[in-house]
Amino acid sequence: MRRRDFLLNGSFAGLSILSGSTDALHPALPGAFDLEETTIDQLQQKMASGEYSSRKLTEMYLRRIKEVDKKGAMLNAIIELNPDAVAIADQLDKERKAGHIRGPLHGIPILVKDNIDTGDKMMTTAGSLALLGHKASQDAFIIGRLRAAGAVLLGKTNLSEWANFRSSRSTSGWSSRGGQTRNPYVLNRNPSGSSAGSGAAVAANLCALAIGTETDGSIVSPASCNGIVGFKPTVGLWSRSGIIPISATQDTAGPMARTVKDAAILLGALAAVDEKDPVTKQSTGRARADYSTWCLEGGLKMKKIGIEKSQLKGHEGVVALYQQAIETMKQQGAEIIEVDLLAPIRDLGSTEFTVLQYEFKDGLNKYLAGVEGMRSLEEVIAFNRSNEAKAMPYFKQETLESSQAKGGLESKEYLDALEKSTSARKIIDDLILKYQLDAIVGVTNGPACCTDLVLGGYGSGFSFSSPAAKAGYPHITVPMGMVQELPVGLSFVAGAYKEGELLSLAYGYEQASKKRTAPKFLPSLMY
Repeated sequence: MRRRDFLLNGSFAGLSILSGSTDALHPALPGAFDLEETTIDQLQQKMASGEYSSRKLTEMYLRRIKEVDKKGAMLNAIIELNPDAVAIADQLDKERKAGHIRGPLHGIPILVKDNIDTGDKMMTTAGSLALLGHKASQDAFIIGRLRAAGAVLLGKTNLSEWANFRSSRSTSGWSSRGGQTRNPYVLNRNPSGSSAGSGAAVAANLCALAIGTETDGSIVSPASCNGIVGFKPTVGLWSRSGIIPISATQDTAGPMARTVKDAAILLGALAAVDEKDPVTKQSTGRARADYSTWCLEGGLKMKKIGIEKSQLKGHEGVVALYQQAIETMKQQGAEIIEVDLLAPIRDLGSTEFTVLQYEFKDGLNKYLAGVEGMRSLEEVIAFNRSNEAKAMPYFKQETLESSQAKGGLESKEYLDALEKSTSARKIIDDLILKYQLDAIVGVTNGPACCTDLVLGGYGSGFSFSSPAAKAGYPHITVPMGMVQELPVGLSFVAGAYKEGELLSLAYGYEQASKKRTAPKFLPSLMY
């Protein structure tokens, strides 16, 4: 029996969340945790003083995962742990004792999303049973950079299956391999997707940092809904080689952290040109090895900020937070100008989805060509049909099927859609030029919706991911406050390779507002 067949016929701990047991409905609250809300700088200070070692930190996070992710709140954010994590930490401790410290990530435990190749004992499956048992032969380029920087690869996070590109009625944070991830703030609420596990894990202090991936909203939306910082860099700043793809035009990985500075540290460590990803050559001379230097007080002073005016209407709790954030930016010396970005982006219609379908089929077939046992999108579709009860129990695969029906990248439909969708770049550039803006700001997302495996996910009235996603431009979200125990994020968007400038603005807002709040693991908002 092949490994995938064995695992397919086994049980999945993640699905126990759906059992309706008393423990799942009334989880035990996690106990005190010595690393609660600890930053990279603080962890480095503890290791430098000898108070902690990398091995100690790694073991503490592993215990935290056992207590909060696998028991208690049963977040189900982690799809697989790295059996070599402690050994990696030991080696890094030896290097530290010998006087060799690789940089600010030396010895820091980090989680990565399960669509990113790791050339080790862990699988890379995008959450799909169709890829169960697949182990990459080598690290993704960014994982190689991560290891070289001295990070401890703690494990992999659950995600919306195929990075939420499977069905029009999907439930974010659910995968057939990993089950449903829960939101640590209110457990029956959705963590958002597709980097659901990374967002929930960082929020719940299961790791120091995590890596997510985004095509449109998959870093910034779970960051917003889980009360953390999420940074989608310019497409091309981080390599995409070795990452299960959706779109060559829009895909990128990025940092997910509890503070802007921590996100900045990770951002610089993984930015580099990769010969296997030609788009990264555009970052030559524009990328920075250290973005933390942009994290200085007063980042908003004398800056021009365009605020998305359409979001000044809607849910009163969200609007109140948005208005408060605007006032904070004014008090920090920013000039505020009302702008309308979302309307012209919406006018681009469904062209983005057309582009994604074509690029998904092309990119996935190229990735799967090197995967034993599952060589094409067509084979994935056939596998899901043959194993429908386990692979598709709640929603189906119409997005996979519509992508399979598309032609090649030379198709006129694709080329026309690509030209129209990427015109988002000109829309953003023209708006910034017209008002001489340093950034455009909006509400990242509304409060998290309830997890619904019957009807699927639903919107909450606010979303600001599409402009930067279609353009391939950088986008950072920072906690803006809470609406009835649910976090909401504030987005900062700018032009290509303006990561440093965005970090400066986001850091200035973060330090002035201090809106990050640790989760309470509430079972529900119904008392």
